[in-house]
Amino acid sequence: MNAAKRLVPLWIAALAALPGLSLRLTGIELPAPAVTLLTGMAVLGASFLLLWACDVAQKDIPQTLALAVVALIAVLPEYAVDMYFTWQAGQHPGSDYSHYAIANMTGANRLLIGVGWASIALICWLRTRGPVHLEEERSTEVAFLGLATVYAFTVPLKGSLTWYDGLVFVGLYAWYIAVVSRRPCGEVELEGPAEVLGHLPQGQRRAATAALFVYAAGVILAVAELFSEGLVATGKVFGINEFLLVQWLAPVASEAPEFVLAVMFALRGQAGVALGSLLSSKLNQWTLLVGMIPGVYGVSSGDLTASMPLDGVQMNEVLLTAAQSLLAVFLLVRLRLTIRGAAALFGLFVLQFAWPALAGLTGLAHVTAVPERVALSVLYAAFASVLLAVNMRRTAGFVRALR
Repeated sequence: MNAAKRLVPLWIAALAALPGLSLRLTGIELPAPAVTLLTGMAVLGASFLLLWACDVAQKDIPQTLALAVVALIAVLPEYAVDMYFTWQAGQHPGSDYSHYAIANMTGANRLLIGVGWASIALICWLRTRGPVHLEEERSTEVAFLGLATVYAFTVPLKGSLTWYDGLVFVGLYAWYIAVVSRRPCGEVELEGPAEVLGHLPQGQRRAATAALFVYAAGVILAVAELFSEGLVATGKVFGINEFLLVQWLAPVASEAPEFVLAVMFALRGQAGVALGSLLSSKLNQWTLLVGMIPGVYGVSSGDLTASMPLDGVQMNEVLLTAAQSLLAVFLLVRLRLTIRGAAALFGLFVLQFAWPALAGLTGLAHVTAVPERVALSVLYAAFASVLLAVNMRRTAGFVRALR
């Protein structure tokens, strides 16, 4: 396939972003569902462009800088939507925006594990009838994910997300970067449009990469407000719970490119690389994304020490997300993910949606969303406790990964 044909996906992604961008630039008013569709396409197209640009950038950016900056840029779509809701929560205390910020953050994190990780394990099992094996160096990500998860349990216990929580989460990410920056540089494996751009002369490559970054980031920042508000308005138009739309539809658009890339690696027999990339994304979002929320909320509210309050629903969403992460950490403690482990992650993920129907069939229809989340969290924690007991020695050895 020649270079021009391999660049077709890039041009499609760039063009997909134009209708949503034009809404922002022209001020044209459309019905909420149309706005959501067009701006969602823009976020999706820009996300693919960012992903390819980040891959190419690693050929020119020093390793340490690449780890810190490129990882952040790659998840800019998710950050843009969540930070918009957080900013509005600070501007409008007591509004539903704080609910949307927590919904978007928890949905993105749970999708990565419940669907993303499980899918990679399934593809690997179908190809090899064996588990996904991670490289030994990935123990660092697992260890830091474990630390962040343990601390995350304090958030629902306190009932608020404070400025010092933000410092802890961001500090964990900075610590992680400091550790992995000492790893030796490896060859960057590029695919598709990124491979074509990567073979350009240095000057042209850097110019093309910069152009992709500027265009994609500009699109995402321009449409973030329209997309976020469109989701909420669409829910009201169709009578759909807007909390659920924000929690699941927005992360699907922002996480799709990375998930597609991981699936492609898995289909080519590189399941370890695929799972490793999703593991890094989970750690990024579970530390840096969560850590930025109280800071943005404080700046928006005019009080840097202000705490973002959480009600019962929000606390239980964070609790459930932390419990899922805990099980995921212990499933990876041997640096492999089996098909049984993947089935547990996916099954428990689906159970949160099937719970109301199951409650009705079993005569427990009076069970509300709050105890439902608590019960699921206990179930996650119970499985995690069993794995901890079985892998106690291996778990203790992970302390070395933090040095």
